[in-house]
Amino acid sequence: MADAKVIPFDDDRSRSGGVPRAARRRSSGRGTRSVSALPGQQPGAVPPEEPQEAVGAPEGPGAAGATGAAGGGWDRRIAGGLAFLRRRVTGDYEVDEFGYDEELTDQVLMSMLRPVYEKYFRVEVKGIENIPSDGGALIVSNHSGTLPLDGLMLQVAVHDNHPAGRHLRLLAADLVFMLPVVNELARKAGHTLACAEDAERLLRQGEVVGVMPEGFKGIGKPFGERYKLQRFGRGGFVSTALRAGVPIVPCSIVGAEEIYPMIGNAKTLARLLGFPYFPITPTFPWLGPLGALPLPTKWTIQFGEPIPTDGYPLEAAEDPMLMFNLTDQVRERIQHTLYELLVQRRSVFF
Repeated sequence: MADAKVIPFDDDRSRSGGVPRAARRRSSGRGTRSVSALPGQQPGAVPPEEPQEAVGAPEGPGAAGATGAAGGGWDRRIAGGLAFLRRRVTGDYEVDEFGYDEELTDQVLMSMLRPVYEKYFRVEVKGIENIPSDGGALIVSNHSGTLPLDGLMLQVAVHDNHPAGRHLRLLAADLVFMLPVVNELARKAGHTLACAEDAERLLRQGEVVGVMPEGFKGIGKPFGERYKLQRFGRGGFVSTALRAGVPIVPCSIVGAEEIYPMIGNAKTLARLLGFPYFPITPTFPWLGPLGALPLPTKWTIQFGEPIPTDGYPLEAAEDPMLMFNLTDQVRERIQHTLYELLVQRRSVFF
């Protein structure tokens, strides 16, 4: 495998599928009973210690409606699943020019990532309203965690929490598209190569695009440097945002740094494998595959106030001083928010 390159930009519901509430309401089905009076009791009185009538199968018209609604719900799910499989087999589905398969992403890939997002990392999202409801936007985030799980969790955060149901299109390093299987899945999920041309085209089409300018320098940094942002490069992402005239949304992720505490780097092995680094953690490679499990840390993802770029002239994208200033502004906002979130955090795991 050829040596991996750093990102070309720079140097580098829970869902309720059950019965509707109205349909779940049902009558007891008991009606009125006449009870013979025991000696010493008034006629029509119910014996005080009579066992309560056991409820078996639902009775009455209301219960029948509930059962029908439940059956109808499952019928619709099964029919939808079969229709989905039929479209996959026959090829009757659409992908865009970058290979993005929205139906597969919504129904399969997000469903696979959601339990990790909700139950394992228990991600808390703040400031989602700072992502525009329509039009292009560039989300710029810190990058960490040894493996790029932060990008996937960021994608679920936007997909599941934005009121307009927006989808995040991530810009990934070329190493992602050199790996078998990973390459195909990344394309299907909407990821594309982190180059200025593809990014600008997506932004002009009104997409929400995500970039992590630290690249491998951020994701592969030692554990002792956690939450210290690495260099953001020469401002390629700022230039792209200026050309497309879209806002830049700073994003800070807390929790990813601790999932794989990187205490060492086997550089020789990394060169042999063509990787930018080969991590050594307290559990990997000592515990084998078990050591590759991430620690169940508690995550927070916060989106900051957008930085507008549509007020600059067209030639602003070629002004190195402006790009440097905007790059530094974005980086400082992310770093400052990281510190604030760390101060508020009670524990790494809670």
